[in-house]
Amino acid sequence: MEKVWISPQTDVVHFELDEIYWFTGTKQDSETKITNSITVCRLMTTVSREPRQILDFRVSHNLESNAVQEMIDSLPEVKNYHTDGGAIYLGVDFIGKHRRNTQNKQDTHIIEGTNANIRCYIAGLQRKSRCFFRKFETLKAVLTLFINAYNKFGEEKLNYRKRFPNRISPKGYISYPFSHLDFL
Repeated sequence: MEKVWISPQTDVVHFELDEIYWFTGTKQDSETKITNSITVCRLMTTVSREPRQILDFRVSHNLESNAVQEMIDSLPEVKNYHTDGGAIYLGVDFIGKHRRNTQNKQDTHIIEGTNANIRCYIAGLQRKSRCFFRKFETLKAVLTLFINAYNKFGEEKLNYRKRFPNRISPKGYISYPFSHLDFL
């Protein structure tokens, strides 16, 4: 597993976990209209709330509780883990308190947004994309590169807010003089 860069300022109070599913290799037979060779791929991510950083990830065809457990064990101890209602989390031994929200995305809104960013910026993970990864090794290398840039961007946003606390608009938005691309 490639190590991702994590800010020393990472708050270990709340971590969120979620998974992304996508499909590769679909082909429809023109005569029978039967779709063949669908491959399901899964990406599990863990995100800190402050600064917003991707702490770890796992990629697999069949993500199971033991892969999630490995990820939890590789992270620093945290007080609260937040997940959606996925059954995959039932077999995981969380070190801190596990808050499994089966009703809505209230406790996992940060990771849902982060996963949307991953899908947006990495073409091979976009839905109904003509781009896809043929090897997991390539996907892991692309994710590691993206996550390192994303995490450094998150830390720089945190530092910028500390240096310029009065630059927040009345609606709570900040226009940063840098982007993800500056950290690639």
